[in-house]
Amino acid sequence: MKTFLVGGAVRDRLLGYPVTERDWVVVGETPDAMIARGFRPVGRDFPVFLHPQTHEEYALARTERKTAPGYRGFAVHASAEVTLEQDLLRRDLTINAMAQDESGQLIDPYGGLRDLEARVLRHVSPAFGEDPVRVLRVARFAARYAHLGFKVAEETVELMRNMAASGEVDALVPERVWAELATALAEPTPAAFFAVLRECTALERLFPEIDRLFGVPQPAEHHPEVDTGIHTLLVLEQAARLSSDPRVRFAALTHDLGKGLTPPEFWPRHRGHEKAGLELLENLCSRLKAPNDYKRLAEKVMRYHGHCHRACELRPSTLVDLLQRLDALRKNNHLDRFLTACEADAKGRPGHEDKPYPQSDRIRRAQRAALSVTADGLLAKGLRGKALGRELRKLRIKAVRDCSSQ
Repeated sequence: MKTFLVGGAVRDRLLGYPVTERDWVVVGETPDAMIARGFRPVGRDFPVFLHPQTHEEYALARTERKTAPGYRGFAVHASAEVTLEQDLLRRDLTINAMAQDESGQLIDPYGGLRDLEARVLRHVSPAFGEDPVRVLRVARFAARYAHLGFKVAEETVELMRNMAASGEVDALVPERVWAELATALAEPTPAAFFAVLRECTALERLFPEIDRLFGVPQPAEHHPEVDTGIHTLLVLEQAARLSSDPRVRFAALTHDLGKGLTPPEFWPRHRGHEKAGLELLENLCSRLKAPNDYKRLAEKVMRYHGHCHRACELRPSTLVDLLQRLDALRKNNHLDRFLTACEADAKGRPGHEDKPYPQSDRIRRAQRAALSVTADGLLAKGLRGKALGRELRKLRIKAVRDCSSQ
């Protein structure tokens, strides 16, 4: 039984990254022989087994043949005759097509180490073009490694363009698109995910709501970058800088979708874009089956980020109403996520990256003041329903006004 460490564990070890998960390829064995050794079969589409002690995955060396459109249209051949080199040839990128034997010797038939050192994401073979998931995977690897200087090879970008043009990426199911997006949002440079997809023209097929923002101008006095699409990626960069929470990053990504609907005759102004974008956000989240907590935060940021930017100018009554709409006047509220996404929007402009954002402090102070008011005394007076709500609002406004004058 010949076993080889493969894929991400080899790649990340060479990069000096911590290895958290190890995958193995087994050459020269059969499923029956694996079971006889105590391995437990778990593979649905091809022979994969769990080690009886470590529970790590061991897959029999295999080849694949395209039989139908989409990422499930493959016939898998696994047998004792398949070599390690044949198994590695079917992988997506050269940096993922390396292996190590039991003595630690590197096996690199397709130049993965060379590309790793050159910081290049390059496909292993033309078979890359048969699996549309690989377009998303390359973009996700760009999000993971762009901060190290990794770029996608031009021939790989061209192959991805052909996949987009042929409609191959249209076969991707929403759940898989969301899974790759959610992973990319958690990477160090999530904006690179969208930059790569746009470069290969897959962004318009997979995320048309984002793609339509490019080329839409904004007022230069507020947005030196002018282009709304560029601004969106800058905001996402700042969100990644400010928070590791993918929900915050998703809200930052989608906050300006409504600007893509502004008729050109009104450019560069975008009056009412906050409300206009809500339907686009609803469609995006519904299509990709985004979790509700992502959607709820994104809705709040889209609807109220303008209010947040003007927080230092708002009257106490408006602040209290804003806090109420943000559901920030109860326990376990998520005001910090909202404020972080809004701060990313403010800083996602050239020259504004390191400027302070006092609006967050203003809203947090207002929240503390409003929360200091309880309904106990009003309930003791017999107030209920709308009367209770009106009086509670008055007291909260007074508390916010008092804290503002201090």
